[in-house]
Amino acid sequence: MTGSTLDPSQTSLNYHHDATAAGHHEEHPDHRIFGIYMFLIAESMIFLGLFTAYLTFRAVSPVWPPPGTPETELLLPGINTIILISSSFVMNQGNRAIKQNNVAGMRAWFGATALMGAIFLAGQGYEYAHTGFGLTTNLFTSTFYVLTGFHGLHVCFGLSLILLVLWRSLKPGRYSSESHFGIEAAELYWHFVDIVWIVLFTILYLF
Repeated sequence: MTGSTLDPSQTSLNYHHDATAAGHHEEHPDHRIFGIYMFLIAESMIFLGLFTAYLTFRAVSPVWPPPGTPETELLLPGINTIILISSSFVMNQGNRAIKQNNVAGMRAWFGATALMGAIFLAGQGYEYAHTGFGLTTNLFTSTFYVLTGFHGLHVCFGLSLILLVLWRSLKPGRYSSESHFGIEAAELYWHFVDIVWIVLFTILYLF
């Protein structure tokens, strides 16, 4: 009768290798969040360039906005600002819920955030339809549409991330208190979108 026997030294070596690999894994945490931060910093540089261009145009123009430009409405963008900022707090509740293994609660809060994001986009679309000026009317209107449109594109992407999280949460066990990277990534991106809008709203509507 023939058979293979385990070499004690080899078994010890394998155990040591597995233990070392486990320790190595524990010492190196998930770097995906770091990657998200790097991505958001890169996006921030793009917005910073756009904001700098707008402020430069304003600084060198003798009159701003150029004469004949219809006044921008403040009420609707102000309401939109409140909705978008509030949505960040709503979304944060969803992140807290999943850390308590409350998947249903996370879905409810993320669903509310998605609704608020859709309302923001609808409000922006309504504003575009009633501005009284077009993309090529003058320099102010061009920068107005570029800034708000580029931000709106980011809101659309953030809304898509939220909907993706909701869809993936339908799979049992997909998200839990130990595994919720997708939720944290979507929340970080949404907070970024909100912060950018606060700056944009300030320089475009208030300043």
